[in-house]
Amino acid sequence: MAFFLLTVMVLFVLWLGSKILAKAGHHQAWVLCLLIPVVNIIMIWIFAFAHWPSLKPDVKQDL
Repeated sequence: MAFFLLTVMVLFVLWLGSKILAKAGHHQAWVLCLLIPVVNIIMIWIFAFAHWPSLKPDVKQDL
């Protein structure tokens, strides 16, 4: 039962991450980096500070 719940939670996090990446304008396959132990932390930092393609150029974004 615990393995089933863990699998469901992991799939939910991957699905949710793919939706966030799609809204940000990135390819959804980047969500697979969350499955690699050290790479996931590095990729979250890169994603947070990278240029988001879906941002409109005429809107001021205070980063």
